[in-house]
Amino acid sequence: MRPPLLNPLFAPLTSLPGVGPKFARLYARLLGRPVPYLADLLFHLPSGTIDRRARPKLSQVRDGQLVTVAVTVDEHHPAPRHRPRAPYRVITSDETGFTLTLAYFNAREDYLRRLLPPGSRRYVSGVAQFYDGMLQMVHPDRIVDEKGFADLPLVEPVYPLTEGLTLGHVRRLMKEALARLPTLPEWQDAAWLARERLPSFGEALHRLHRPSAPNQVAPDSPAWRRLAYDELLAGQLALALLRARMRRRAGRGSSGSGELRARVLKALPYALTPSQQKALTEIVADLARPQQMLRLLQGDVGSGKTVVALLAAATVIEAGRQAAFMAPTEILARQHWTTVAPLAEAAGIRVALLTGRERGAERRAVLDRLARGEIDLLLGTHVLFQEGVVFRDLGLAIVDEQHRFGVHQRLALAQKGAAADMLVLTATPIPRTLVLTYFGDMDISELREKPRGRRPVDTRAVSLARLSEVEDAIGRALEAGERAYWVCPLVEDSEKTDLAAAAARFAKLRERFGDRVDLVHGRMKGAEKDAAMARFASGRTRLLVATTVIEVGIDVPDATVMVIEHAERFGLAQLHQLRGRVGRGGGASTCLLLYKAPLGETARARLAVLRETEDGFRIAEEDLRLRGEGDVLGTRQSGDPAFRIVRLESHGRYVSAAREDAALILKRDPMLAGPRGQALRLLLYLFGKDEAIGLIRAG
Repeated sequence: MRPPLLNPLFAPLTSLPGVGPKFARLYARLLGRPVPYLADLLFHLPSGTIDRRARPKLSQVRDGQLVTVAVTVDEHHPAPRHRPRAPYRVITSDETGFTLTLAYFNAREDYLRRLLPPGSRRYVSGVAQFYDGMLQMVHPDRIVDEKGFADLPLVEPVYPLTEGLTLGHVRRLMKEALARLPTLPEWQDAAWLARERLPSFGEALHRLHRPSAPNQVAPDSPAWRRLAYDELLAGQLALALLRARMRRRAGRGSSGSGELRARVLKALPYALTPSQQKALTEIVADLARPQQMLRLLQGDVGSGKTVVALLAAATVIEAGRQAAFMAPTEILARQHWTTVAPLAEAAGIRVALLTGRERGAERRAVLDRLARGEIDLLLGTHVLFQEGVVFRDLGLAIVDEQHRFGVHQRLALAQKGAAADMLVLTATPIPRTLVLTYFGDMDISELREKPRGRRPVDTRAVSLARLSEVEDAIGRALEAGERAYWVCPLVEDSEKTDLAAAAARFAKLRERFGDRVDLVHGRMKGAEKDAAMARFASGRTRLLVATTVIEVGIDVPDATVMVIEHAERFGLAQLHQLRGRVGRGGGASTCLLLYKAPLGETARARLAVLRETEDGFRIAEEDLRLRGEGDVLGTRQSGDPAFRIVRLESHGRYVSAAREDAALILKRDPMLAGPRGQALRLLLYLFGKDEAIGLIRAG
């Protein structure tokens, strides 16, 4: 049950005056919530301000200046009847003897005479400009009398908007919401607030939405930092509660002689790298303990995570239990199947595949064998953890490329087995700040080296103006028997334009190179995608035009050329992932980054980093610096922003502090029962982490 004290903040926006069904839909779109609450509106922070504090005399006004001036209304000059498009002009002046003309187009005379009666004194705010040597203001932002001026905010917040909403409407609604903000008990440590000079929660919201100076709405302002730390602490506390729950739940140690692992290793065509060995040692030690494992294995493109995951699975299988290996897409699940199945077969591990494509009798057969314990390792997509998929004894759940991992999903995963251990893989090396933010409840293993024999990829940036030269070079590579990818970008977050770009490029290249060219994109049916990939892998086609669907998990060692069109539209980590599709065999490989000139500063920096290094961990840090956390983890594109308030480029230094604070809180008050603990429960509700409170109740 949500504490009653928070009820005003969790009232729907429709409870505010002036918000009917039409505006409710607009605010749902703006705030990214199907039914937005007052709290959602209050967490919609300004992107800037309008500063009306400049109050010069008319003789001191500069051209193009935003000013608020006190004037006397002298006379009205309606537009001449024979020139209806001419402006309606109101002449005003001040004690300096200078005049200011207020110009209105398509104006109603009766309205303007009521607003600006001749002889009255008015305060006028807007941008003043000189026109034919005369000072004028076209459609002033604000006109108020003496009483109205007392209430006029001289610094007004500017908010991100959506079509159909005006700044005035958002500001009026924000004022109503602030008036209903209850006084909440302080959940932050008093000494910490004093040291960082941070205001209370309520004061922070008032400062941000009713600023008295423009710098009060900057991300590094005390008010914004206060709310950012609140959000970080809520996240770290939820992760710490999950960790404590997983630790409290009795695990079941899985260990054996290591014979099954040895059989997998024997089937491998190469020896493990030192970091693979180290990661495996850490995982095997975790699996043997009587607590549940929760470990993140992160490694660069081609660093061998899948093999480490298989060896981890072999450990629990030898102990008589089962393992599940979940990938986010069908292409990736089938790629893992291609890698894992021969090694598993050689080691005597019974393995099966389950995706959305397996239906009817085929699906029932897999599920029956799984429930009877006749499948040791099940690979597949998210369907593995749906109802109806029953394991005889799940010992290890392996999840690949799952960046955003909510408490519910982790618990659902763990509940498929009696105290199942969990291993999360990511092929996108994640900066330390983000690891602590998103995976703060996990132990971390890193794979730093690439497998032996991998050669560096020759990376070059080429202007799109030289497209015909690139096509010629591709032609020479195809004649020499090489295989190449040509990736087209996601354009304006639209699948349609993404597909259109790839389809258009495919048609053009097909015209030139014939049936050696193939196409793969996200809207194709699974079987069509597999067939296209199989044709390319076997060499029947030699140039594969694709969208970013091939970003992860595609392994064709003979592919040696990667062309990325409009490389300036991709993030660094994504470019690095795509480049990692080549350089997997023994041959020399090339990556051509086609860009549209002129390049912006960020795009130029991005391409320069890519040409300098193949170290995914360094690239990830640079990507965070250049783009921000949502883009690095791919959450911007999914429409699920990483944070509402936190900007890691400004607030990243608080992550470690929040993590340490959360650990200390739970050490002192594991049930959040004391005065600060009760206040912290309010914090968890406010930032949507209330599912973590259920973990306390569940013990």
